[in-house]
Amino acid sequence: MGERRGTHVPVLLERCIELLAPALNRGDQTSRGDRTVHVDATLGLGGHAEAVLARFPDTVLIGLDRDPEALAHARARLAPYTDRVHLVHAVYDELPEVLDRLGYAHVDGVLFDLGVSSLQLDEPDRGFAYAQDAPLDMRMDQTRGVTAEEVVNSYSHADLARVLRVYGEEKFASRIAAAIIRERQKARLTSTARLAELVRESIPAPARRTGGHPAKRTFQALRIEVNRELAALEAALPAALDALAPGSRMVVLSYHSLEDRITKQALAARARSTGPVDLPVELPGTGPTLRLLSRGAELPGEAEVTANPRAASVRLRAAERIDPESVTGTERTRRTDRERSRRGGKALRTPSALRDASTVERKGLPQDGTGTEVEGEGT
Repeated sequence: MGERRGTHVPVLLERCIELLAPALNRGDQTSRGDRTVHVDATLGLGGHAEAVLARFPDTVLIGLDRDPEALAHARARLAPYTDRVHLVHAVYDELPEVLDRLGYAHVDGVLFDLGVSSLQLDEPDRGFAYAQDAPLDMRMDQTRGVTAEEVVNSYSHADLARVLRVYGEEKFASRIAAAIIRERQKARLTSTARLAELVRESIPAPARRTGGHPAKRTFQALRIEVNRELAALEAALPAALDALAPGSRMVVLSYHSLEDRITKQALAARARSTGPVDLPVELPGTGPTLRLLSRGAELPGEAEVTANPRAASVRLRAAERIDPESVTGTERTRRTDRERSRRGGKALRTPSALRDASTVERKGLPQDGTGTEVEGEGT
């Protein structure tokens, strides 16, 4: 393993530590004696993980990453804490199997730092960067799966356009897909630089003048398709929430609107009652199991972005697992009133034909303003 290229600055590190601290400081209050358990579901180069281990000496870390190279770097970085670390080559939707294998029924903290990592973004040969020429790979785990080269050279026009439109929110998806089809009829498309050039040529000049690099949405879409990122996230978030013990906390850092929307919906679903709204009080067992720790998504401050430009697009959401049976009758009544009001208002605002739309394909719905198309660092 050579020296790591590029610079790794953990995003919103102090805020993540602040949010996780009440759960990781519990020590002998947990069912595991004097040690708490924290899961870094997207270990990357181990920046957040190292801070957790340093500041919480009674915490055991379980670190997951699908990228073997990232795991190797993180293992070297976390070597001083070997007795409290379990590093696993796995995608985050495999968390239940990992916990079962390690013998942990519940955990106290979970962190998801989504998107592409510093290691992947800063190494041109991985194919994630549109500003440098490299093979069209984009796999986070280069030991398995299809590459971006296979996608652009084998998908039909309809499938390419769908990927770019849904995962990249690209308005010119059909034009870009047509350009890719024409190019590959001449010769196989293998270069990130050539793909970026094709995208640029496909987008009208006025549209190229705003919104950053014209290829960013296409590269984001292909990366998500290659790594099945959204499907994995939709499975991983509920599994992670199920693993939290009462009083435990989860923090999620998202870098584009699709990730943030999935996160928002997963947390909101458990932060509200599931009981009938026409009853005067909330029934036992139907109350919320999560308490949201922020109102909406938290954005980075100016100082954070100045110190780490890749944090510019981050959106942070966090929640704490609560025991619905510990809620008092008065609070249950208040929550029932709030839920009745919320559901009534939502019914008036949302046409019934749109309420059952797919999570990542509700392209006709207005955006909630909490996400962003701009891509940033993941881990």
